[in-house]
Amino acid sequence: MIAREDRSFEKIVAVMIGLVLVLMAIGWVTREDPAEKPYIGIAGGGFIFNYREADVYYGFVANVLKPLPSGSWMIAEFEDPAGGPPLTVETRLHARSVRYGVHSPSVRGVKAGQPYHVSIRVYDHTRTKLIWSGEKTFVAQIDDSVVPEKPLTIGPGYFPNPELTSG
Repeated sequence: MIAREDRSFEKIVAVMIGLVLVLMAIGWVTREDPAEKPYIGIAGGGFIFNYREADVYYGFVANVLKPLPSGSWMIAEFEDPAGGPPLTVETRLHARSVRYGVHSPSVRGVKAGQPYHVSIRVYDHTRTKLIWSGEKTFVAQIDDSVVPEKPLTIGPGYFPNPELTSG
């Protein structure tokens, strides 16, 4: 009687080991190689039209997907909708943060439906060795003609702009 129970137990253990090996093989075949993962992933972005402050800018959210050397720099070059040279924004990357919001300086001349290009590069702490680069394109749904030339409000309390009030 004891021998029969030992054989059943051995069979159960053998089946369980076989099942574990099959599952491990499936996991190994379907795994993502960390070396193939990019350093930075762009989570989203777009244009911001702040009509109260007469401001237009665009940007993106970058997620760090794998560790970067300490003190790395992310440099984004935004296409200027009004023409001219790209608008450059530099952000220092820290080990304690994995998400960064980057946006352009104020822009004008945004046209609806036109793509605007952003080039993103990550350098080491000396800004000499390129670690990663990527590109993103953003399209505005509306023209910046919806934004007034001067702010409608001023200050932290959103007080009416005295330049726009007629007295």
